[in-house]
Amino acid sequence: MNMILLRAIGISTAIVLALHASVEFYGDLIRPNFRASDLFSGEIPPEKAKLATAGRLASYSWDGDLLANYAAAMAADVLHRPATDAGGRASENKAAQAAVVAALKVSPIRPALWLTLGTLQTQAGEAATPAVKMSYLTGSVPIDVAMSRVRTVTSGAAATDEEIRLLAQSDIRTALANRSRYEPLLVAAYVQATPQGKSLLLETTKVTDPKFNEILRRY
Repeated sequence: MNMILLRAIGISTAIVLALHASVEFYGDLIRPNFRASDLFSGEIPPEKAKLATAGRLASYSWDGDLLANYAAAMAADVLHRPATDAGGRASENKAAQAAVVAALKVSPIRPALWLTLGTLQTQAGEAATPAVKMSYLTGSVPIDVAMSRVRTVTSGAAATDEEIRLLAQSDIRTALANRSRYEPLLVAAYVQATPQGKSLLLETTKVTDPKFNEILRRY
C-alpha cells in the first residue's frame, strides 16, 4: 500500500514538474521582448496580437520577467499610441496599471517598472508620489529613464515631496552631465513643470550649472 502511494506521489510530482517546465518554455517563447526601460527610450511596443497571447499566460504565471515585460508593453501601448476615445483610454490605463501592480507583487525590485506605474497614474490624474518614490528606492536606472523621471516628478505633485526632491536632484545632475543631449528635454520639462517642479529645476541647476540656470529663467 505504501509503495503504491509513493509511486502515485512520484508520478504526480513528475507530471507537475513537466507541466511547469512546459509553461516556462512556452513563456520564454512568447515573452514580449520589451522591458520597462524600453518604454522611456523610444522603443516601439509589440503589436496588440502578440500582447494578447502573452496576456493569457501572464494571467496565471509567476514568471517575474514575463509579467514585467507584458506590463511594460501594455503601458507603452497606453502611453505612446493615440487614444481612440477618452473612455477607452481610461479603461486601458486601468488595465495597464493592474498588469504593472501584478508584476511588482511578484518581482518588486524593478525601478523602471515603478516609474511606469507612476507615469500611468500621472496620466490618469491620480497620486503618483508613492510609486515614483519606489522607483528611486529600488535601484539605479539608465539615463533615459532618469530623464523621464525628471519629467514625471516636475510635472506633478511628486515635486512637493521633500524626499523625492532630494532624490530627483541626482537625476537632474545626471542629465546636466550630458547636457548637449538632454538640454532640450530639460527645457521642455521646465516649461511643462508645476511651480514646485520649476523651483526644483532652478535650485538644482543654480548649483550644478549656473549658465544653464540662466537659460531656464528665460522661459
